[in-house]
Amino acid sequence: MNISAKFPNVDITRPRFLQLIFVDINGVPKGLEIPIERYEEAVEDGIAFDGSSIPGFQGIEDSDLIFKADPSTYAEVPWEGIARVYGYIYKDGKPYGADPRGVLRRTLKRLEKEGFKAYIGPEPEFYLFKKNGTWELHIPDSGGYFDLVTLDKARELRREIALYMPSFGLVPEALHHEVGKAQHEIDFRYDEALKTADNLVSFKYLVKAIAEMRGLHATFMPKPLYGFPGNGMHLHISLWRNGENAFAGGDGLSETAIHFIAGILKHAKALAAVTNPTVNSYKRLVPGYEAPVYISWGYRNRSTLVRIPAFQNSGARIEYRCPDPSANPYLAIAAVLMAGLDGIKRKLEPDAYVEGNVYNMTEEERNRRGIETLPGSLGEALEELKKDRIVRDALGEAYRNFIAYKENEWSEYVTYLESEGLPVKTKKVTEWELERYFYI
Repeated sequence: MNISAKFPNVDITRPRFLQLIFVDINGVPKGLEIPIERYEEAVEDGIAFDGSSIPGFQGIEDSDLIFKADPSTYAEVPWEGIARVYGYIYKDGKPYGADPRGVLRRTLKRLEKEGFKAYIGPEPEFYLFKKNGTWELHIPDSGGYFDLVTLDKARELRREIALYMPSFGLVPEALHHEVGKAQHEIDFRYDEALKTADNLVSFKYLVKAIAEMRGLHATFMPKPLYGFPGNGMHLHISLWRNGENAFAGGDGLSETAIHFIAGILKHAKALAAVTNPTVNSYKRLVPGYEAPVYISWGYRNRSTLVRIPAFQNSGARIEYRCPDPSANPYLAIAAVLMAGLDGIKRKLEPDAYVEGNVYNMTEEERNRRGIETLPGSLGEALEELKKDRIVRDALGEAYRNFIAYKENEWSEYVTYLESEGLPVKTKKVTEWELERYFYI
């Protein structure tokens, strides 16, 4: 058939191959390539593959899965002469429960039944390093926050990334050096929740690819260097109803937004297992940096877990500050939205409102205000997840795979620490973490 006639955004004279992309339990892109002539088959019938070697998917005894392409995600990779498309995983003719993109799709349908549509704006941070074959990471610039001229050696690379972003459907909005030496941020426009999760996968791929072409290594690892700021991924969230921002409430936030905040605070400890899902995540969530540790909220306050940015009218939103880029974006967004929705449905009221710097408070003062602390390790976060029905249910069938995979990850880390004679609570970044998370 004439593919271009059925799919107008496809020009078969350019790409000859099509990448079929999905993510594993960690949010790492996986997939296979097919000739572009099989595109219609990939959309309508799906392409079979073996899921037994995909982290967090099926066991070897029952591993036949089907990938069905979502044509709305088709894009061409300018520097490779190929195309790529995201999609959904099926098993035995039904949506596969452990497919992260499918988990988020199901969540958004539940949200729609309550009359809401979610919009998310992420802020993923990353480091650029030179690497010499060992885990000694060389910093290519000594710039600091918003540095423009002499100290920032990655200006051209950031601009190159931004110029490629529209090819993948991303709209760049701001490029700047971050606080850490060799740390950067490129913000892109908010979008509907599923599109934003897709955009995060595309953005990480794009940053790594351009960095590699320029002789550098990009990492979204939460804490690649001890003593340096960590990589965060703040999420700006708003819910809309009937074409209007449901978080806007005159001169402030609506009751809907307040209840949503309360839901996030209520489930924050369990959410951490999904929004901060690696051993290394908890090397970032420590006092002394901008990463939040204390479960609190406030207006404009960057020391709180949930911050209300300055806004005007329809721009009302909340900023959830603890997530990091190692999170599977589909699972993380699904979990956060269901936690917030729980707050709305139960009309919860948020505690722990703070106007001052939480880090400057004494432990006694924080206790008096009812300010609790996020889990201090992946192991602690997983225990909180087990106790939280709302967050477990948000993950659906993926929960069982997620908890089993992550408990094994934590066990391997503890065993490594014992073999090295290191305490479990060490905040040093180990070689075990670098080997496991540097390319995540």
